[in-house]
Amino acid sequence: MAQIDKYLKMVLDSHGSDLHVVAGLPIKIRVHGELEALQMAPVDAAEVDRILTEILERSDRDEFRERNEIDFAYEVKGMARFRVNFFQHKGGMGGVFRIIPHQIPPMAELNLPRTIERFTQLRSGLVLVTGPTGSGKTTTLAAVIDQINTSQSRHMVTIEDPIEYMHSNKKSVITQREIGRDTASFPDALRAANRQDPDVILVGEMRDRESIGISLSLAEMGTVVFGTLHTNNAGKTVDRIIDVFPDEQQGQIRSQLAASLKGVCSQLLLKRKDKRGRIPVNEILFGSSSLSNMIREGGTHKIASLIESSRGDGMQLMDDSIFSRLEDGLITRGEALRYASDKARFESFTEGHRTIQGK
Repeated sequence: MAQIDKYLKMVLDSHGSDLHVVAGLPIKIRVHGELEALQMAPVDAAEVDRILTEILERSDRDEFRERNEIDFAYEVKGMARFRVNFFQHKGGMGGVFRIIPHQIPPMAELNLPRTIERFTQLRSGLVLVTGPTGSGKTTTLAAVIDQINTSQSRHMVTIEDPIEYMHSNKKSVITQREIGRDTASFPDALRAANRQDPDVILVGEMRDRESIGISLSLAEMGTVVFGTLHTNNAGKTVDRIIDVFPDEQQGQIRSQLAASLKGVCSQLLLKRKDKRGRIPVNEILFGSSSLSNMIREGGTHKIASLIESSRGDGMQLMDDSIFSRLEDGLITRGEALRYASDKARFESFTEGHRTIQGK
């Protein structure tokens, strides 16, 4: 057993999500969104280097020494898998481990809006799950893919860096490819996927212009493409995709996005009032002729109004989701104010008070 494994077990035992091992600091665990230091002295650079490099394969060790950072997955048999990032900083080496549970939680257990089950029925188009790092995007997408896998016979290709959740073949056939091990890059894997008879492609991160462009083309041609972006709401998500491209290409991208975008699910994780972990809040946008026209005509600033007027169709604004959690007593007023866009809506809310404001 590697020395790091005992610290990873502490993460599991404390119901944490991440382990931070950084030269010059005590080892820390993130529990319900907060970093907590273990009762121990700071770990010096030489010790951190020894603990972390112990689990690197020779090729990974060479890559880290060359690039000063590396991403990979690490598994402790019988315990869990972890997404890992090693990096170099001014004090030495550092590493962050994030838990990837062996079991993929069903969508119902994740407290997600039931309307996103619509994404599992699509036969073409682009769906984006967005939010900051640590907001549960990967878990949400894993649950969507697992539901398709359980109920439909389809060929799904996942392209990840690294592979996180491991999917077994149920009704569907799932091919999982890892950047740097099974393929050189996201664009290479996306081009190859087009020749692999895919029904569904999951792009772990749409991080560059080429990946986004190929994904849009695949979605237009009849494949369902799921991807992630680090944006906080639907309007910003559309703008981010368009702004990645130079001015002379943006008209074409607007046209492609207008034709292919079937939905956006933006997600944040808020601390529960009962201190039993965190709970998601979501902004939901579904594709429609109105949305297509807004994108094509550069009217993305109108998307929030479209969502607000389409609540009956299952759409919702992020602030509506936050307000609902507050009304249900699941989060505190302070937590709601921290993440809400329209803070005035929440300032008059008191414990025990219920209102139909915005409903």
